[in-house]
Amino acid sequence: MDVMYFAWVRERIGLPKERVETDAKTVMDLVNELREREDRYAAAFEDITALKVAIDQELTDFDAPLAGAREVAFFPPMTGG
Repeated sequence: MDVMYFAWVRERIGLPKERVETDAKTVMDLVNELREREDRYAAAFEDITALKVAIDQELTDFDAPLAGAREVAFFPPMTGG
């Protein structure tokens, strides 16, 4: 599946997008797999309460199942201004 990173998540990981082969059942499983890859992923996902997630461009939560997902995006909450 494609995994996309936005704002400071992208900056910490150093990539805007990547293709990930995973057996993760939920978003949280995917986050844990990514955390184990390298320190930069662990840093990006250190505090997931500071992140939002979308599956196939629909906001969801970290317990959401990944079955059939084509894309997962991680980003900080939007602020107005």
